[in-house]
Amino acid sequence: MKYVSFDTRSDESSETFPSTDKQLVLLRHLVEEMQAIGLTDVSIDEYGYAMGTLPASEGCENAPTIGFIAHVDTAPDMSGKDVKPHVVECYDGGDIVLNSAVTMRVADFPELPLFKGHTLIHTDGTTLLGADDKAGVAEIMTAMEWLLAHPEVKHGKIRIGFTPDEEIGRGVDFFSVERFGADFAYTVDGGMEGELEYENFNAASAKIHIQGRNVHPGYAKDKMINAIDIACELNRMLPEWQTPQHTEGYEGFFHCVGISGTVESADISFIIRDHSAERFEAKKVLMWDVVNFLQRKYGEQTLSLTVKDQYFNMRKMVEPHPQLIDKALEAMRMADVEPIVRPIRGGTDGARLSFMGLPCPNLFTGGMNFHGKFEYCSLNTMHKAMLVVINLARLWAE
Repeated sequence: MKYVSFDTRSDESSETFPSTDKQLVLLRHLVEEMQAIGLTDVSIDEYGYAMGTLPASEGCENAPTIGFIAHVDTAPDMSGKDVKPHVVECYDGGDIVLNSAVTMRVADFPELPLFKGHTLIHTDGTTLLGADDKAGVAEIMTAMEWLLAHPEVKHGKIRIGFTPDEEIGRGVDFFSVERFGADFAYTVDGGMEGELEYENFNAASAKIHIQGRNVHPGYAKDKMINAIDIACELNRMLPEWQTPQHTEGYEGFFHCVGISGTVESADISFIIRDHSAERFEAKKVLMWDVVNFLQRKYGEQTLSLTVKDQYFNMRKMVEPHPQLIDKALEAMRMADVEPIVRPIRGGTDGARLSFMGLPCPNLFTGGMNFHGKFEYCSLNTMHKAMLVVINLARLWAE
């Protein structure tokens, strides 16, 4: 509840790092909290990466150093300012009234009855909640506080880290794996109880600028080039069945995330996603083919395309270290959690960290419906996520 009171929305249009100064307010607060509970080597660098150490128990100094990582920023998709979380104790499994105009209905979110009997935290329907990933921050901090209060529980050296700008794909742009100093790590940034993820999308962004030609519509025949029409035509040329609303599991997609403009000029933005490297490359080729076709139709100078890779599937970097997954599965079962191993239909800081030399699968947090006003979180599941972190600390010391 304290963490979601901080407005930490990131900004994709910003050229600074972090993209918003307000993220630093929470990161500095976490530094103070880490110091207050007794962690050592607490620091925050010029980029805002906040880190701390739980020293190894006596006799466990030679155990691998394990890291736990969460991000503090919230998605640009919706406001994270003045979040007013509501708490429902012993949820009855039915519809939840967020405010007089907005209701979260079981008919729209059929997983809701799975949380019957839980304590739920949800929004007031005017902002997102910020469980992504402040639930992960809370679980890591609480686990560290618990381990410090229970020195009889043996563990190796634990490093924790909190990052900015994950939601805009820049979360580890300046992250020093060497300074973090962990052999392996876990991001605590998943959703449903039991989720364990070590496969994620390959990801790219595509931005198309369209230069039209505006003339008086009464005299426009064979003269006007309507940039808005071309943007719509481009979107229609991409396969409709490969969009987020028609895909699941390992199926990739093209997702139009923004369109703006006038007859004179327009911009359209997409994200491109696929778990398969081959299909991912094919999707980028298709985007180029569509733009090239429209250039031939309307003129080469009419459209320009920029495609930028964002992150890649971490599976090939994690699989050589099966103990990462085996211990996570065991830690979940110790917490009475049934593991759900499935691919992330998105990405985490861990995906990029895995390619930077720090293999880093992803653990659940209990947050649901991220990035919008229907976001909520189960306190019961948060407690189990905290236990999983504690259990992993113990298992890696054995």
